Amino acid sequence: MNKKNLVNSLLSVIAFLFLFGCATKEPMKVPSFSPTTFDTTKYDSKVDNFVVVFDASSSMRHKYKGTPKFDIAKTIGNQMNLTLPELGQTAGVRSFGHDPAVSKQYTELLYGMEKYSTANASGALAAITKPGGFSPLGTALEAVANDLEGLPGVHNAVIIVSDGLDMDQKLPRIQDLKDKYGSSICFYPIQVGAEPEGTAFLQEVARIGDCGFFSTADDLMKGDGMAAFVEKVFLTKKAMVATPAPMKAERKDSDGDGVYDDEDQCPGTPVGAKVNAVGCWTLDSVLFDFDKAEIKPEGYPLLDAIVVILEKNPAMSVELAGHTDNVGTEAYNMDLSMRRSNSVAAYLVEKGILRNRLATTGFGFKTPVALNGTKFGRSLNRRVELNPY
Repeated sequence: MNKKNLVNSLLSVIAFLFLFGCATKEPMKVPSFSPTTFDTTKYDSKVDNFVVVFDASSSMRHKYKGTPKFDIAKTIGNQMNLTLPELGQTAGVRSFGHDPAVSKQYTELLYGMEKYSTANASGALAAITKPGGFSPLGTALEAVANDLEGLPGVHNAVIIVSDGLDMDQKLPRIQDLKDKYGSSICFYPIQVGAEPEGTAFLQEVARIGDCGFFSTADDLMKGDGMAAFVEKVFLTKKAMVATPAPMKAERKDSDGDGVYDDEDQCPGTPVGAKVNAVGCWTLDSVLFDFDKAEIKPEGYPLLDAIVVILEKNPAMSVELAGHTDNVGTEAYNMDLSMRRSNSVAAYLVEKGILRNRLATTGFGFKTPVALNGTKFGRSLNRRVELNPY
């Protein structure tokens, strides 16, 4: 089990599954998704640096199989983020073509370039709230050239999540980026939708990149499809080494959550639970907006993963501990934190978990996990922690 937290997978986590809303026809049926957990003792990172380039232009409002392409793209970004293990890569998330409410810039680096964190990447993806502009992919890739400038390592990956439309003049910019970095950069376009124009454009992007490949969102919706993509793009198996003589006493990880016992503040987490850096099973701001106790739809896959764990451990019960940021009075936040824990309990019961296995408590803003002085820190403090017993 790697050290990808449930704040960094369930503490994100992500950020960012979609709202389906009302549609004139049956919405796209999204397959049940359970993220694959890669054993980080068996894998190294194939890439030193990567940038996810997210298309939020106006064409992403259009529907594919009854669902807005923008929502499908957010799902793909979230599921990639939940699956990709943290292996010391340098990462960034850059959007382009977004609505001015997101940014007045044609392209915006919302996260990075810094050591990859599931939680921080989730926050960046969650910040891309609305499509609406034109398609300045060329401008975004010029910015990517600067994002990668001077970074250590020689293996760079650019993942482009887009429908590929209205971009026929952008190929020279893509060629410029390839010419600058040569064999050290690979392009991995993911098409959302199935328009022939978009397919042709994104396949040409992959051809220019030479070492990358073209994919579709349909291919990556299921857990095994996303796992195959992540392994092929980002990971390489470690070479088997003959049994080495131990140089020092082996550190223990008794509950197998990827956090050593001497650093684990929440020992005894169940198998399959994704934990934060100190070993605690946590659901973060992907569940709740500010001053809200209603679960956001992008949090459903994270809760569904908990359902799977509880079904595999029928003798286990959990305490659902709600928390808030520090905006508002103590009394109000105590009530809000309790309502958040009850919302999670209600969702799990609806999925078939017995209510008597779920204890709910609220702690208000008494136990923050991040600084309340920043917007991002407050978002991490809006959470529900799970304590098995």
